Amino acid sequence: MTGPRESLMDLDPERVTNDLAALVLTVVELLRQLMERQAVRRFDDGSLSAAQEDRLGTALMLLDQRMDELCEQHGLRREDLNLDLGPLGPLLADPEP
Repeated sequence: MTGPRESLMDLDPERVTNDLAALVLTVVELLRQLMERQAVRRFDDGSLSAAQEDRLGTALMLLDQRMDELCEQHGLRREDLNLDLGPLGPLLADPEP
């Protein structure tokens, strides 16, 4: 009985590695977007000093660049990281133009 079940699973090690990388990068992108939204709220509230705004802006910019590098390294695009949650819509916010 192992024959039919094996045909249902794609156990190609490279594909499994790429799928895992995509899943991890999806979680990291979700967290990056949440941090960015929180930062914008704090900027708008004026609850940050000028130095904090500068450090936070730099950190978010570097994280965004690193995400681009990681996606490229794994042959992914940012759009590939988004998951369709059915009636709830997409997991990630649309990238800005």
